[in-house]
Amino acid sequence: MKNKTNFAKSKVSSRRRFIKSLTAINLLPFIMSTTVNADSTKPVRSTNTFAVPPLASGKRSGKTVNFNLKLGVSQTQFFKGVNTATLGINQSYLGPVLRAKRGDKVRITVENQIGVGSTLHWHGMMLPASMDGGPHQEIKNGESWVSEYEIKQEASTLWYHSHQMHQTGAQVYYGLAGLFILDDDDSHQLGLPHEYGVDDIPCTIQDRRFKRDGNLSYIDSMHDRMMGMEGNTILVNGVVTPVLKAQRSLLRLRLHNGSNARTYQLAFSDERSFQVIASDGGFLAAPVTVKSLRLAVGERIEVLVDVSDRKVVQLQSQQSSGGGMMRMMSGGSEPFTVMTIDAKQVKESAHTIPKTLRAMKAIPDPKDAIKTRQFDLQMGMGMMGGGFRINGKSMDISRIDFEVKRNSTEIWEVRNDSPMAHPFHVHNVQFHILDRNGKKPTQIESGLKDTVLVQRGEVVRIIMTFPEYSDSKIPYMYHCHILEHEDQGMMGQFVVV
Repeated sequence: MKNKTNFAKSKVSSRRRFIKSLTAINLLPFIMSTTVNADSTKPVRSTNTFAVPPLASGKRSGKTVNFNLKLGVSQTQFFKGVNTATLGINQSYLGPVLRAKRGDKVRITVENQIGVGSTLHWHGMMLPASMDGGPHQEIKNGESWVSEYEIKQEASTLWYHSHQMHQTGAQVYYGLAGLFILDDDDSHQLGLPHEYGVDDIPCTIQDRRFKRDGNLSYIDSMHDRMMGMEGNTILVNGVVTPVLKAQRSLLRLRLHNGSNARTYQLAFSDERSFQVIASDGGFLAAPVTVKSLRLAVGERIEVLVDVSDRKVVQLQSQQSSGGGMMRMMSGGSEPFTVMTIDAKQVKESAHTIPKTLRAMKAIPDPKDAIKTRQFDLQMGMGMMGGGFRINGKSMDISRIDFEVKRNSTEIWEVRNDSPMAHPFHVHNVQFHILDRNGKKPTQIESGLKDTVLVQRGEVVRIIMTFPEYSDSKIPYMYHCHILEHEDQGMMGQFVVV
């Protein structure tokens, strides 16, 4: 059955040009030496070694830190002897972890060599609209773009990814994404593990689907368009279900959901407890002990895991996706392995789990909000369902939906009238969750956030104070972070004046 969308033909053609440009890089079809079971609903078993992403600290000149990033087309061996066409940033798949600290001025030069237009968006960063890397900052193939801004946020784990209009899903799926770690003067005084790649470990979790020839499969059906692209093979930092040989008895994992659509419910195979210490925008006031946590698309959570028992344990996801009526079609809910931690050879850590972390920023008083806005997340069902909308409108890059005042506080009520859950993301702000259907958020969600999962039938109220940046012409985005929903219209834009 032919897929149908509500896009104009030109938008469909642009996506096809991207896929064609990617495929054209392959010299010849590759003969598989390992069979990839693309029809399996279970992740491919693997004993691959965990890969720590390269750390890019940039070249410092005074308070300015210079980064150079190149978007390119390449090949990656996810399976031994099998070359897969991919996109990467300074490497074959994904990008390096960028690192800077509060007070730094970063200057990031991005060169595009992927064959079609692209962007890099700094997800979770507060910065001028012209530097945001959204759809309005397109980098044409063969050209470069410079994003320059001051880091004004506390220590946190952010990320960056393509935000190309109508092609975000495909470009991120093929590899255009990476983490961005922010430090501050106080973060290393909390007594937390902080040796990069040893006891402070970034973990970008993704699900991907592979064809039998080893290449990635993207959008095979109307189901993929409606629900978002989900795969049957789990990658962590671009490695299939890897094994981490732990070096220290206390590990700090920076968990990042870099998938296109899948929500994970993470827990350890032996049901051990672990501590949540930070959410999207930074540290919580104190560690929160849990045995399981939910991680929606775009979210980041930092956890501490005690592996002093020297066991081998799996980090698993206990459910297949984000829930809702449509998710019943996604398959069973059996746990599947994300990664394995082998702690048999660990050395005793010099760190312990702290009782407190740092005082969080006070939640703005709702009485100080100058406006309350409503956002209805809507999606049609079936071939004639009406597409993906917010407040009845699909994204139009030439339309500004509203304006807000800089340094002002607003409350946004996000209602999900659709049949499935949606992660809602706002550019340029870190917000607090006031309530979910009138109930206060959990301790894990008590910190600063830039992405919140809104379940079907749910109303989530968030409160935010907009930074000082203003630009009456260049907008910021708000959107569902299921990338296929964003690409098909569940996105809007606002300016700060």
